[in-house]
Amino acid sequence: MLKEFIAFLKQYGVIGLAIAVIIGGKLNELVTAVVGGLLMPIVGRVSPGGEWRDWKPELLGIKFEMGKVLGSGIDFIIVAFLVFWMAKKILKEETVSKK
Repeated sequence: MLKEFIAFLKQYGVIGLAIAVIIGGKLNELVTAVVGGLLMPIVGRVSPGGEWRDWKPELLGIKFEMGKVLGSGIDFIIVAFLVFWMAKKILKEETVSKK
C-alpha cells in the first residue's frame, strides 16, 4: 500500500504541486510586502488627501467603500505586473505566452 501511495504521488505530481504552493505563498508575501511597504506609500503621497483608502462616498443614504475598492484594484494591478515581470525575467522569454 505504501508503494501504491508513493506511485500515486509521483504519477500525479503531487510533490511538485506542494512545492509550487509553498513557493507561491512565500512569493505572495514578498510581493505584498513590496507593494504595501514600498509602492503604496508613494501612491499615498502623490494622491490628494493622503488617506484615500478611507474614502466613503454616500449615495442615497448608502456609504460605499470606494477607497477600499480602488486600493484593492491598484494592489492587484501592481502585483500582477510584478509577477509578470518576474516571470519574464526568470523564464527569459521575449513574450510570456500560454503553454
